Amino acid sequence: MLIISIISTLLSNAVNARRDVSILYNRIAILILFYCILNDLSSLNIVTKGIGIHGGLLLVNNITLIFHIFVYLISGLILVLTSFYPRKVWVSEHSSIQSLLFNNFVYYNTKIINKMGEQYKLTEYPLIILFIVTGAIFLMSTNDLVSIFLAIELQSYGLYILSTIYRNSELSTTGGLMYFLLGGLSSCFILLGTGLLYANSGSTSLDSLYIITSISDINSTDLWYKPYYINLSLVIFTIGFLFKVSAAPFHFWSPDVYDAIPTVVTTFVAIVAKISIFILLLQLVYYTNSSFGSGVNGYGPMNWTFLLLMSSLFSLIIGTVVGLTQFRIKRLLAYSTISHVGFMLLALGISSVESTQAFLFYLTQYIISNVNVFFILIAIGYSLYCYTSENKEHEELLDKNNSAIQLINQLKGYFYINPLLALSFAITIFSFAGIPPLVGFFGKQMVLSAALDQGLIFLSIVAILTSVVGGIYYLGIIKEMFFSQPDYKVNTVLENLTLKGYLVNNKTVVKNLSFNYNNIVLSSPITFVISTITLIILLFLFMNKEWLSMGTILVQILFNS
Repeated sequence: MLIISIISTLLSNAVNARRDVSILYNRIAILILFYCILNDLSSLNIVTKGIGIHGGLLLVNNITLIFHIFVYLISGLILVLTSFYPRKVWVSEHSSIQSLLFNNFVYYNTKIINKMGEQYKLTEYPLIILFIVTGAIFLMSTNDLVSIFLAIELQSYGLYILSTIYRNSELSTTGGLMYFLLGGLSSCFILLGTGLLYANSGSTSLDSLYIITSISDINSTDLWYKPYYINLSLVIFTIGFLFKVSAAPFHFWSPDVYDAIPTVVTTFVAIVAKISIFILLLQLVYYTNSSFGSGVNGYGPMNWTFLLLMSSLFSLIIGTVVGLTQFRIKRLLAYSTISHVGFMLLALGISSVESTQAFLFYLTQYIISNVNVFFILIAIGYSLYCYTSENKEHEELLDKNNSAIQLINQLKGYFYINPLLALSFAITIFSFAGIPPLVGFFGKQMVLSAALDQGLIFLSIVAILTSVVGGIYYLGIIKEMFFSQPDYKVNTVLENLTLKGYLVNNKTVVKNLSFNYNNIVLSSPITFVISTITLIILLFLFMNKEWLSMGTILVQILFNS
């Protein structure tokens, strides 16, 4: 379905001369992803322990199917940002259900609803997103070293193009070029690891690798492979993927790239790539972790998964300490991501039943919260349409048409402008910090519980301390929003301006209406996504059963197969 839709979109893009129909392409892409969700839901009933397809190149099992659905869902949500105009006019006395159904409100809307925004003139945007989603789906289901490399490159090339898609933005081009060069370096590591694994085992199939690593008699002199060599190959192979998910000490590209590219694009780049790579690493760790163990609890230097625990330690420390000095909000979110990646790598490196369940839960809750943060940032930018800032620094920001909110002090006093959006932002930020009873607290608690069960006391203490220290920069954002007076004033041109419109029914004018700047509000699709995700984060305590039991079932299937 994805490939057919990519070909169709390519053809229609080629024959289409109008740039303003981009919004329709985005809506079609959402429908395609919705169909893919239905398709995978029907497959869930058929697949039990897993099915190998295309000669063993791909493996479809319950974990990959569930996360296929998750990727489609997240991609569909992110496409909402470019599928609907961000603002609308809301006149409450003419907004009854009857009026909405039978009347049409007409007004001069180009400026108000932001029709000229650059993201609404990119017909290629949904096409590239479908390419990236296809790469992500293949990467999660892959069962061969060759298909891993092809899938990661398909996903990465799409992300490089997406980063530089705003052709008129100098910052975006710089960020995309940096991402491309360092992404190419990480691909070299993956390719080198692949070559070494093939040279030593004589096969590109992951099944062969799993069989080799589970042979118990590893001290035999008759074996054609060298166990330490496979360990070294897997370390090099994994470093390439740690680059891609911006885990420390391979994180240095992500703060610059997140900050440079437009916020709408950052939302996709920061989220979707991580899901597919983490699910691939989960399966790789599970099937090769039992081998070559030496040292305490099997976490000796001979085991390649020791690399994940070391990277987790660096990510927790760097993501927290360097984040304290940030004053640009997307750079701060990049360091926050590095810190959260540290938690996920900690759960991944342990590879027990409990830690895998904690990993799946942490990954899903973190991705959902991250989507909400970026949605709110973009919505805040749209909601300041009627305001001008008295701060000269805000007026002189580069590329502020594509990234309206760049500095933390731009949120100063935002609670007095839009209390509900500020509260949603605060709830999501508190979830990142791990404040109970929000969903982020349970994620951290499950990971720490699994780590303590395995005797990783030092790492657990570091994780707890970094969570506490990380709370400082999260609380800094809250302080700016709720306890400072805003730098914004209503635009004097709009304040005294009466805007005209009229109600139309079957091409006949029913009534002339006038409205002012107070009637310009955020559009329903964006507010619906933000409010739904905020309620999930806030009320997780009352609806946790399905989410947690799904994780338990997936882990039981994985460990019993």
